[in-house]
Amino acid sequence: MSRIVVTGAAGFIGANLIKGLNARGMTNIIAVDDLTQGDKFRNLADLQIADYVDADVFYDAFAADVYGEVEAVFHEGACSDTMESNGKFMMQNNYTTSVQLYQTCHKRGARLLYASSASTYGGADTFKEEPAFERPLNVYGYSKLLFDQRMRRECGPKFENALAGRGKQVVGFRYFNVYGPHEQHKGRMASVAFHQFNQFKAEGKVKLFGDYGGYAPGTQMRDFIFIDDVVAVNLWFFDHPEISGIFNLGTGRAQPFNDVASSVVNAMRQVNGQAALSLEALTAEGLLEYIPFPDALRGKYQCYTQADLGALRATGCNHQFADVQTGVASYIGWLAQQA
Repeated sequence: MSRIVVTGAAGFIGANLIKGLNARGMTNIIAVDDLTQGDKFRNLADLQIADYVDADVFYDAFAADVYGEVEAVFHEGACSDTMESNGKFMMQNNYTTSVQLYQTCHKRGARLLYASSASTYGGADTFKEEPAFERPLNVYGYSKLLFDQRMRRECGPKFENALAGRGKQVVGFRYFNVYGPHEQHKGRMASVAFHQFNQFKAEGKVKLFGDYGGYAPGTQMRDFIFIDDVVAVNLWFFDHPEISGIFNLGTGRAQPFNDVASSVVNAMRQVNGQAALSLEALTAEGLLEYIPFPDALRGKYQCYTQADLGALRATGCNHQFADVQTGVASYIGWLAQQA
């Protein structure tokens, strides 16, 4: 049975990837993470893995060929806090470690499927996998972009050399706004849907930012993608080792924050046996409230993101993505069940 490595295994995307692999009957998985935040173990507790290795140990041990033949590495391990200001820490975690991992994968003949980020686009208004549109707004986005740039140098601008010689598949996924089960440990970096679920439980209402950036209250738009879709596309590329490159992983459909909030509230109402309400009715009844846009975020906030899926579709990947209403309803149902 092929041996798989998942870094960031106890994290949000990593744990869901292992769940997806397990669903295929794959259990020869080395889970790599840092469990200093001990309650992250919950994300691994119901999964089948062959071994757990601390992140401080793994990368050097992998380079020394401690783990034998590895088919593929799903590299989700990173510092994902976009508000982190310690650039040295960020670059070590997200760039230097990733370069070492790539070099080992290349030497060992292992495939590398890694997490990039839509934050590489930052201040751009076009979200296409090309240097002209890459304008990160923080050191997190820069750390992700620098590794993408390194892969372009190593594998060719279009990754055309990734499969040449001893090389194997190299794929980078630029995740947009991912939401879904097993993100509870992320604190302030958890999804909007997660925070709104907890806000509604605590206060009986959901709060959204008011008007900003030329957008009316709650109409700022993001490309929100359900975690099940992220896993499905990762596994599609796992099934197609002949394809390499950097690809956007969003739905290709921007939706307003109003859609998320109304989906959260109506899913909670359904759990409580109540009928769904329109956005206008939710606002009129005080279940949805708009608050002034915070000064701390002015000039640092993306009012609009939407993945260009041209490159993804050109590979032949025709996965159909859930819209916010469908994905959030499923997620809220799961959260309510956990509670």
